[in-house]
Amino acid sequence: MMNKNHPFHLVDVSPWPIMGSISALITMSGIVKWFHSFNSTLLFIGLTSMSLIMFQWWRDISRESTFQGHHTFIVTMGLRWGMILFITSEVFFFISFFWGFFHNSLAPAVDIGMTWPPKGIETFNPIQIPLLNTLILLTSGLTVTWAHHSLMENNFKQATHGLLLTVILGFYFTLLQGYEYFESSFSIADAAYGSSFFMATGFHGLHVIIGTTFLLVCLIRHLNNHFSQIHHFGFEAAAWYWHFVDVVWLFLYISVYWWGS
Repeated sequence: MMNKNHPFHLVDVSPWPIMGSISALITMSGIVKWFHSFNSTLLFIGLTSMSLIMFQWWRDISRESTFQGHHTFIVTMGLRWGMILFITSEVFFFISFFWGFFHNSLAPAVDIGMTWPPKGIETFNPIQIPLLNTLILLTSGLTVTWAHHSLMENNFKQATHGLLLTVILGFYFTLLQGYEYFESSFSIADAAYGSSFFMATGFHGLHVIIGTTFLLVCLIRHLNNHFSQIHHFGFEAAAWYWHFVDVVWLFLYISVYWWGS
């Protein structure tokens, strides 16, 4: 197999998938323990092990694509379709949250007084932090597109600036959402509104953190000259994911923050 005569990539045996699964199980168990026993030790162990595994797994993939030349045109096409299908599955993931939200809001149950939002729930003002977060994500969509076009034009400096700005904006969004949660007058346990709100916005916030990490890895790879004018699918995948996160937030802002309040 050392002298292959085909354009496909037969991956080497790797310990990271099974170890990643175990660390995800530890993290989930840690979250449950944190919620019920207010002990975050197991959660910290799970997150630490997952971070170490992700670093080494991404390192191996970077080596395969950049230095070993395994990511041929056919392999890249497979990766593109894989990313498209993954984002499609994420769309349906968020559709379930919107479905639950509209089910509860368009026909409020008698248990919550047949009103929406339920009595006692003080909703967020949609023209304060939510509007600022909307502007931040829309701006980040522009900066990541700027970085992509700069990369295609072989402009290293502008691609760096665009990527760096996108990462900073993603981090800023997360800080603002964390502050919003901290100041919230209701919790996930407060009727159907609290559950719908925190599940939808919380999972979106998690996707923003993942997308920011994705783009940060791409920035580090870009600074190490891993991307070329015609071979940069790792960055393209991150940009697709980031645009998806932007679109989901627009729907969240319009339905949950503006219409739902």
